[in-house]
Amino acid sequence: MPQTFDCPKCGAPVKYERPTSAAKSTVRCDYCHSQLIAPNELAGQPAQIIRVHFGSSKFPKWILLVLAIPLISVIVGLLAAFGAIGSAFFSVSRAVKEPTKPVIPNTPKKESTNTFANVLLEFGNEGIGPGMFNDARSIGVDSAGRIYVAEYTGGRVQVLDPDGKFVTQWNIGDRKTLIRGFAADRKGTVYVAEGGRIDRYRGETGEKLGTLEYERNGFDDVTVAADGGLVTAWQSNRDDIVVFDANGKLVRKIPEAISGASGDSELAMRVAVDGAGYIYALGRFNNGVFKFGRDGKFMNRFGSDGDKPGQFRAPYSIAVDGYGRIYVGDMKGIQVFDANGRYLALINPKGMAFGMAFNDKNELFVIARDHVIKFAVPAQ
Repeated sequence: MPQTFDCPKCGAPVKYERPTSAAKSTVRCDYCHSQLIAPNELAGQPAQIIRVHFGSSKFPKWILLVLAIPLISVIVGLLAAFGAIGSAFFSVSRAVKEPTKPVIPNTPKKESTNTFANVLLEFGNEGIGPGMFNDARSIGVDSAGRIYVAEYTGGRVQVLDPDGKFVTQWNIGDRKTLIRGFAADRKGTVYVAEGGRIDRYRGETGEKLGTLEYERNGFDDVTVAADGGLVTAWQSNRDDIVVFDANGKLVRKIPEAISGASGDSELAMRVAVDGAGYIYALGRFNNGVFKFGRDGKFMNRFGSDGDKPGQFRAPYSIAVDGYGRIYVGDMKGIQVFDANGRYLALINPKGMAFGMAFNDKNELFVIARDHVIKFAVPAQ
């Protein structure tokens, strides 16, 4: 059965067949076209980049260089000749008559700014020290303002205060650990989807509190509802949304949530829930957002593959604010939609938004691999 992993170069989902031995298998990313070695859980090997794609030419680079040198020489010679002729002509014409031209001042180019959201705080840089991030793709915030940031590989979770200052850290598993889903509730309990399970931890200390009970492993993502319940993405031969109450009791299942609505398979689903209990599922392979009612019934879909506003290119993360607006992070930035899927705005987070979370003040926290940005978003 096909599995997925995230491309180490661009973060896009990549399909591959899980190997049955320690042999390495290669695969190509459909988004950035880099050549990759697929992860091998049996051998404890994460995905690796073999070659980054820079173009479609199949000719050896040295041949292209040899061919280019004479051409460059000819171009330089022509430019020099025409430059000399032009200079002489300009000198003669200038001696005859010097035309008067109006002086046009240089107009500085406007910098790209976010008109929908304002940056309130930004912290972090690349590294493994306190308050530094290497490949962080998950973020959560509790009611006290504590910020939790998790690395994608290695199981490292850092705890930071509301100003982004390092407090402490704790670890899950070992270097082979992949944190697929992550969320924090208002009480500071952190939920981690790893190894197909969802485990609960005390956010401040990393003390393990238990494991969510379900019939089979296969959890890929988790988010916390306003009532303390959990909405999860479960993948094992089909893409199910599984809902639990605040006590971890199963409430309902939405079988084949995305594939049943779209007719296309989905191997990498992300989930979000609004304050009214409506569920939103991001289909990373379907390039769309699927909305479900509180009763689990499919309501509508928005988004498609493309580069126009409202379309997606390698979507990765999803979140919903206190006004019911949906935020989707992809390679273009963070696209914002109203509750009915109408496109509203684009936020540029200076990097791909691999994870997003809102606090009680309706401020948006974004993790972009090696830094965190906090945005103020407007009231409705």
